[in-house]
Amino acid sequence: MNRRLVIVVAVAIAAFGAAYALLAGGPSARPAPPVAEAQPKLDLDQILVAGQDLPMGAVVAEGALVWQTWPKAAVSELMIAKSGESDAAGELKGSMTRVAFLRGEPIRRDKLVKAGAGGFMSAILPSGKRAVAIKIDNGGDTSAGGFILPNDRVDVVRLARDDEATKARGVEVIVAQTILANVRVLAIGQNVEEQNGKKVVTGANATLELDPDQVNLIVLAQHAGNANLHLALRSLADSGGPAETLADSAGASRAGLTVIRFGAAQQATR
Repeated sequence: MNRRLVIVVAVAIAAFGAAYALLAGGPSARPAPPVAEAQPKLDLDQILVAGQDLPMGAVVAEGALVWQTWPKAAVSELMIAKSGESDAAGELKGSMTRVAFLRGEPIRRDKLVKAGAGGFMSAILPSGKRAVAIKIDNGGDTSAGGFILPNDRVDVVRLARDDEATKARGVEVIVAQTILANVRVLAIGQNVEEQNGKKVVTGANATLELDPDQVNLIVLAQHAGNANLHLALRSLADSGGPAETLADSAGASRAGLTVIRFGAAQQATR
């Protein structure tokens, strides 16, 4: 009896061992090794970027521009690629920035001007535009309390005494007329941008970006004997699009006049 039991146990052990060996050595027992997929080769180039923060009007010095690796598919025609202009960093040395660049920002030729090609203000003016300065007061009474900064958009309001209406009515009649709208401010005093993110010092004049016809209008309005000009700051949401002319050189408003009588504003037309 014991002998039979030993034989049965031995056969069972042998069967278990054979089954284990079969399962352990089978193809389904081991996970297949991962197959490394070949990654597509990324085509790279190098483009010229700002090696440091460059404010508007800065002169490009040695080391201010550096080459940075860039995906070739993302290189636009406005960027300066080393594959086509390997000497660009040296050629642009001494140029002046027309706008501010942040560190690592791609450099564009249309945002630089070579030294000796004219003054800074003429360099930042778009084609067809003129820069005209108008008088404002240092306290900011005619410039939104001093909060207008370069690159803001403003409306130019002409405030004048209407001599004919005053004589006819026997009381002083003051008219307020918006002659230009959505005008870009190029500079306040000698400042052409915020200094380190802070408000610039209010200057005695504001330089505006105008077209030739608007230049004539603003010069005539500024030199009228009984008139003075005020700047009204526009919301950033209302600052899109070009500047608009709302009056002709004779002072006739297309939208009418605002007459201020005894402190009350009324709309009037001519």
